[in-house]
Amino acid sequence: MVSLLMCAVLLAPEAAQPQPTSEQIRFFEANIRPLLAEKCLKCHGGRKQWGGLRLDSREALMKGGESGAAIIPGNPDESLLIELILETDKDVRMPKDGQLTKRQIDDLGRWIEMGAPYPASTTGTQHKRDPNHWAFHPPEEQPLPNVKNSNWPQTPIDHFILATLEAAGITPTPRADRRTLIRRVTFDLIGLPPTPQEIDAFLADESPGAFARVVDRLLASQRYGERWGRHWLDVARFADSNGFDENIAHANAWRYRDYVVESFNRDKPFDRFVTEQLAGDLLPFDSETQQHEQLIATGFLSIGPKVLAETDQVKMRMDIIDEQIDTTGRAFMALTLGCARCHDHKFDPIDTADYYGLAGIFKSTLTMTKYTKVAEWHEHLLPSAEAKATKAAFEARIAAKKKAIAELEGRADSGAGLQPARNKQQDDKAGSKPAPQIEAQLKKLKEELAALEKEGPNLPSAMGVTEDKIVDVAIHLRGDPLKLGEVVPRHAPPVLRGPHVPEFSDKQSGRRELADWLVDPNHPLTARVIVNRVWRWHFGKGLVRSIDNFGLLGERPSHPELLDWLARRFVADGWSIKSLHRMIVMSSTYQQSSNRSRETSGENESLTTSAAGDPDNRLFSRADVRRLEAEAIRDAILATSGQLDTTMGGSLLKLKNRAYFFDHTSKDLTTYDSRRRSIYLPVVRNHVYSVFQLLDFPDPAVTSGDRATTVVAS
Repeated sequence: MVSLLMCAVLLAPEAAQPQPTSEQIRFFEANIRPLLAEKCLKCHGGRKQWGGLRLDSREALMKGGESGAAIIPGNPDESLLIELILETDKDVRMPKDGQLTKRQIDDLGRWIEMGAPYPASTTGTQHKRDPNHWAFHPPEEQPLPNVKNSNWPQTPIDHFILATLEAAGITPTPRADRRTLIRRVTFDLIGLPPTPQEIDAFLADESPGAFARVVDRLLASQRYGERWGRHWLDVARFADSNGFDENIAHANAWRYRDYVVESFNRDKPFDRFVTEQLAGDLLPFDSETQQHEQLIATGFLSIGPKVLAETDQVKMRMDIIDEQIDTTGRAFMALTLGCARCHDHKFDPIDTADYYGLAGIFKSTLTMTKYTKVAEWHEHLLPSAEAKATKAAFEARIAAKKKAIAELEGRADSGAGLQPARNKQQDDKAGSKPAPQIEAQLKKLKEELAALEKEGPNLPSAMGVTEDKIVDVAIHLRGDPLKLGEVVPRHAPPVLRGPHVPEFSDKQSGRRELADWLVDPNHPLTARVIVNRVWRWHFGKGLVRSIDNFGLLGERPSHPELLDWLARRFVADGWSIKSLHRMIVMSSTYQQSSNRSRETSGENESLTTSAAGDPDNRLFSRADVRRLEAEAIRDAILATSGQLDTTMGGSLLKLKNRAYFFDHTSKDLTTYDSRRRSIYLPVVRNHVYSVFQLLDFPDPAVTSGDRATTVVAS
């Protein structure tokens, strides 16, 4: 019923072809361009064009060769390129020097499905790999700008916004009405609509601090962590399944999700939040609860997708390390570090040596306990008195089974319950054997023991990482783990100026040092990136619109001084997300109406309407009208109908850990009929809940800080 209600108010998505996103470009540069260069361009490039076919540009692929177009963007199943790669006849199949791996074929299919983005060479780009790019320098101290309309600013944010508007001759829109404001801030902070009673109480409270009290109440709500924890889970590419070829259950991933929710509710300082996710297992702890939290936090590095059936174990390990480097770079620094795996980054001044300097940190980290098919990820046992008792009870059951088996076997050896041989010849050859009843009992007991040992004690555990053998990694030429170059000491990318240079020892992996480097107050990116994420989640777009890319392919900030000021203030306020919320939502900028301002004039000035002077609202001259996210729509329907179950935490998965989501019928039996908040519904990679897919739920296999909006209310 909830699904029907949600679908009833929506239009079908438009089929317009968007420009390639930064994520699509990153995917091409990391997975497709190296593949084409290694396997295809020798025969289908600038020098040779067998069959009249070139594969060195999108235009050439679309034009095709003697057999027609090589690809049909958006339709891999009908693309000649995929057909030739999958051809069973070796004389026809491409490439000629060996069949592609399943992962490579899947990557090509995914690339064509996303529209086959194929960025042109950037050899002539003026700012290619510019080490003086704005984002590579620490935020600078910024004075509050002077403004003409001194009555408008309510928080320091407003000085920066208004100064830019006044310079452009634009007046901001008036303040939104009070009913709009309480609805806006309630959805923004807790992801639910305000109740009629909350609306009436706010409308009746005309005292100066009425709105501030609403904000404080919302920030203190347990619902706040569920809303803002979900935002971070997009960035952390959280899922309850592995995805890829072996889509098996992450049955303990819920502990990481609950850790995130609780961290936001407690306003855990963001620098601590970063450190725990990268190196929680290496931090000291004062209590069992704190120890558990820190171990669970390292699930950030473990919950990514993995090709668990990869037969090349060395490649599998490096693929997992690559995923960790890419996620760490994009989540905390908005840099596409993964693009430097096979060659120096084509756009940012990140060398291949820098990539493998980071790879050494993650290769010195244990993520998997087994690499043979089907590979298994590491899980932390969570020590407690309850876990100790559970383990003892399990061991007692095992001991009891073994004792019963030994007693029966003893009876058989002593001759009790033996079935005599039929004649002397048989007796000499086989001897007496246990009677059928004893044999049946022994068989049953041994089967029960085997099943019990296979099941295990089911102790509380959490996905996460720990220390492994400490190593530095050699450069993999063109990303090939079999073609090794110079060994690179572990290090952080030197182009990022400001923080102390971390020193790595032969005693630990370096994750703790990497985390300390990231949260250094002088780091040029960490504070800027999270401040920009929070701004985007409030306004629908960031001060830097390319939320997950602050590199040279990303956009420049619309208000660079404001971004720097917010980053420095955020650090000065103890890396407090809730303090940042208060400053944003209490600002006149946030409280503007979405109605476009009318043209006004006075004796000394003539101000332009926000519609004419700021058509795309890049200057934040008004509030944007935004569609709610999938989770907020579903949760609002449940809340307003009185059906919302506010139980927090735990898992709704019906599968055991590492069990397959798709059985022999290829059907996913996961259900979504719970009335709990959407954040607790299972997230199954490759098969996300259909209603959420309709409403632009992000791909849970990659970091996403900027959800698209392709479906809007009619």
